[in-house]
Amino acid sequence: MVLNIQKEVLSLLDEILSLNGRSAAFTRDTPLLGAIPELDSMAVVALITGFEERFGFSVDDDDIEGSTFASVGSLIDFVERKVAG
Repeated sequence: MVLNIQKEVLSLLDEILSLNGRSAAFTRDTPLLGAIPELDSMAVVALITGFEERFGFSVDDDDIEGSTFASVGSLIDFVERKVAG
């Protein structure tokens, strides 16, 4: 099964943050943390859980840095690294 990681990440962002389709306009350069009010600490935890469930990897506490959630691109890169193992 070939995953479109960018599409899946955007889908999860939309679903978990209740963006009602707003993520469809996001690009790799779209800022997240601090730019999207819905992305608070609870949403970060929910996203991490969603990634673990959707992509089948686990995230350790020391895997997560603020820069991971800086932009759509940094988040996609993080998921790609985790999926690649």
